[in-house]
Amino acid sequence: MDTKTSCEVALTHLKNKQFITAHNLFLNQAESIKKSDLLKSALLYMLAGECKTRQGKESQNEIREASELFLKYSNVKTSKNIKGALLCASKCLLSLGEFDKAKTAYQKAKSIFQPSIEVTRPIVIIDDSKAIAMKLKNYVEKLGYSEICVFENGKEGVKGCKKMFSENKEPIVLLDMGLPDLEGDVVATKLLQEKINLQIVVITADEKTTSRVNNTISTGVSAFIQKPFTLDELKKAITVAESEYSLLQ
Repeated sequence: MDTKTSCEVALTHLKNKQFITAHNLFLNQAESIKKSDLLKSALLYMLAGECKTRQGKESQNEIREASELFLKYSNVKTSKNIKGALLCASKCLLSLGEFDKAKTAYQKAKSIFQPSIEVTRPIVIIDDSKAIAMKLKNYVEKLGYSEICVFENGKEGVKGCKKMFSENKEPIVLLDMGLPDLEGDVVATKLLQEKINLQIVVITADEKTTSRVNNTISTGVSAFIQKPFTLDELKKAITVAESEYSLLQ
């Protein structure tokens, strides 16, 4: 069975909540191509880790392997998406609680210039404040996005995103932390369970060090913005999300 077929089979097991089988398939594939394809191997280790997480087990070993492979890939001069690899490494290190290493990788990624990514993806805004939702909508329109959906609570946001997923759309989600019905980490978890490679930008008035923010970041979100935010801050967060998305294609 080739890598692509094996991954498709593993993803089917993951979707059917057959986590042990999916984990073993992802892990075997990751180890088999570890020397020949650093990037793909890293992504497979992340998927194996996700299987463990959904079983309620620790996935630190898989995530650490992924972070090391992303960093190794970023040090190869011929690599095509060094910035994306560094952002993924930073995300892995953040989930492991290695904040200094995560910050170093993130800062290195920020210093790398990449051409602008063509804007084709929809934007989903989940925020109960009409004023902030309108501000976000105006900002993303200025960045060139035209397909924008706004939801006022978490349940409607999850429902709307699921509909997009069923239509094979690849949205970026701008998620407010303090929704009236569900906490941000709950919404993020529900969305990532439906689409593991979804890019979520968390928007909150909380400090980044609070437990609520840490819980949401640890679910696997792409970026974080603190209120009040500027157009430049939103642009940087969306650029991170777009870079992560391009790496996964």
